[in-house]
Amino acid sequence: MKGGQMNHSTFTIERILPASKERSFAAWANADSKRRWFACHDDWKTVEFSLDFKVGGKESNLVVTPSGSRHVFDATFYDIVPNERIVYAFGMYVNDIRISVSLVTVLFESPLEGRTKMTFTEQIVLLKEPGNNEGFPEEEVRGRVEGTNAGFDRLEKEFT
Repeated sequence: MKGGQMNHSTFTIERILPASKERSFAAWANADSKRRWFACHDDWKTVEFSLDFKVGGKESNLVVTPSGSRHVFDATFYDIVPNERIVYAFGMYVNDIRISVSLVTVLFESPLEGRTKMTFTEQIVLLKEPGNNEGFPEEEVRGRVEGTNAGFDRLEKEFT
């Protein structure tokens, strides 16, 4: 991408999951589980998904929206402490155009027996092509938070 705007933003989402730290962490580490809950919206179809959950490992997810837009999530894991934390970086692409690059930290804590406090923090660099930048970056950040929360709603259902 040449030119255009960029913006740095950070957001944090906290959830109390109805499962132990071990089960909560496993929902991120297990490919079958993560594929079920990870997409941002219920009507987005997962076309390709791969997960190599280890330090240096990769995760890739290609989804197609009802309008035919192709969204690619391409991540690398940099730090994994079982049942405690996950740190990864990812690029997000829409129709082969990179729209953001992020660093994510996911922490798992047990505040109550049988429940886990999950804290997700995303540090994001939003990228925008030259042209109409109306609503940038507020709409993009809002959309990312909404999509992430939708995935976490499905994550919670994994435990019920």
